[in-house]
Amino acid sequence: MAGRITYRRIYEDASPQDGRRVLVDRLWPRGVSKEEAHLDEWLRDVAPSTDLRRWYHHDPELFDEFRRRYLAELDDADHRSAVERLHDLAARGKVTLLTATKDVDHSEAAVLADWLNHSEHQHA
Repeated sequence: MAGRITYRRIYEDASPQDGRRVLVDRLWPRGVSKEEAHLDEWLRDVAPSTDLRRWYHHDPELFDEFRRRYLAELDDADHRSAVERLHDLAARGKVTLLTATKDVDHSEAAVLADWLNHSEHQHA
């Protein structure tokens, strides 16, 4: 049975309930050491392109369009191996996607978690 995919800020304390902890930002978060992050993986290639990230600039009013564009990006060759890795992790158990974004509900981590949870149910 596939695990549940959740998301949260990397600045929150790690928890045993996190399962695999995966950073999905392209850039390393400020003020967080590798030890403090308690990461299992950093999949920077699953993050939105620099152009998309700059266009979006975390404006909640643009979130629906960001989501649409980001999901389209996940199908391209630049994202393929990271997306496959995420699917593999999700099939093996609980995964927590981590981001430094302040508005985590309007982040790539939220889009990925929803997309992975939905695609896992389709394959179950």
